[in-house]
Amino acid sequence: MSTPSRGPMPSALTFDHHAKCSTTKARASTLKLPHGSVPLPIFMPVATQASLKGLTADQLRDTGCMLCLNNTYHLGLKPGQEVLDAVGGAHKLQGWDRNLLTDSGGFQMVSLLELATVTEEGVKFLSPHDGSPMLLTPEHSISLQNSIGSDIIMQLDDVIATTSPDHARIKEAMERSVRWLDRCIDAHKYPERQNLFCIIQGGLDLELRKQCCEEMAARDTPGIAIGGLSGGEAKEEFCKVVDTCTSLLPENKPRYVMGVGYPEDMIVAIALGADMFDCVWPTRTARFGNAIVSSGNLNLRNQSFARDFTPIEEECTCACCRPADQGGLGITKAYIHHVTTKETVGAHLLTIHNVHYLLSLLGSARQAIIEDRYPAFVREFFYKIYAGNKTQYPAWAVGALGGVGVDLLAD
Repeated sequence: MSTPSRGPMPSALTFDHHAKCSTTKARASTLKLPHGSVPLPIFMPVATQASLKGLTADQLRDTGCMLCLNNTYHLGLKPGQEVLDAVGGAHKLQGWDRNLLTDSGGFQMVSLLELATVTEEGVKFLSPHDGSPMLLTPEHSISLQNSIGSDIIMQLDDVIATTSPDHARIKEAMERSVRWLDRCIDAHKYPERQNLFCIIQGGLDLELRKQCCEEMAARDTPGIAIGGLSGGEAKEEFCKVVDTCTSLLPENKPRYVMGVGYPEDMIVAIALGADMFDCVWPTRTARFGNAIVSSGNLNLRNQSFARDFTPIEEECTCACCRPADQGGLGITKAYIHHVTTKETVGAHLLTIHNVHYLLSLLGSARQAIIEDRYPAFVREFFYKIYAGNKTQYPAWAVGALGGVGVDLLAD
């Protein structure tokens, strides 16, 4: 493969470095996008169908969110490109005046594989709504994202589950993703206001990942994503891929690890040099009555919370946990326990808390990087989750962090 001869791609972002950890590869920076500045590292909540389940745009803004996700595949089906063009894009459609990132639809090759056929031309889907065929090519994916008007758009990539034993197919998908990036670049109509990110593929094969990093970095897109992870692979393998890729990617571009949202995964991946993350987990787990807190997760459906009149998380400043005299709702665990299996408001309140918690967690991580105390921050984070029991620390985290100079087990 060779890089097509073209000039530098226009960019609608600036990426300002502020600090780098003196021990790990963690970095703190600011990503300036058309709809506002985004502090990195950052967690991005997923509003797949132009809606974060249970939250209004105002409530999402109140969590501090500056960048959330929509999905190209789903918005292309409904409301469809004609409606998006008529309304003036997804920002106006959903009343969101901050930044949007759109997934190209490539992930649906894995999640909806029984509905999809992949060829060099693109991906043919059967609509989950009415069974009608839809061909998603690199050109069509970019056209849809141009209509959506998202601040960050993703290339269409050929996504293969990391657990696939078919090495030849993984290699084919990596090489096809590079070819599809070139088609995406050529099809992109608004590079001066929408930033196209490439996506590194290659499964768990580090040599394929290295080759893909070289090819993708040569295309000089405004940002770079590491894709194809969070597909059931061992965490040790996940960490090796992230560490390998970040070591090869340019320092002056944001690095986005797709589909990652568990707190431990993000804290470790930040140490490995990643900047951006997204996942449906915090909103999905809220719908099952689960709250994300510094000691792990609380299942508030448990009867033990029926008379617990304390906030979901002490010291949390989200609208739910803040007391009324500080402008909050003063919601208690007992109230969530009461409504979580009976009323949708339970999921609604937990979604506010969970999104705010992850945004605050990564905000704290960023501050620790700026103050050059990220290793201490990481050790404190794991100490709280596992209640000081270091024998319970996951081996994959101990190993990955040890590789960048953080000894989790040290006294």
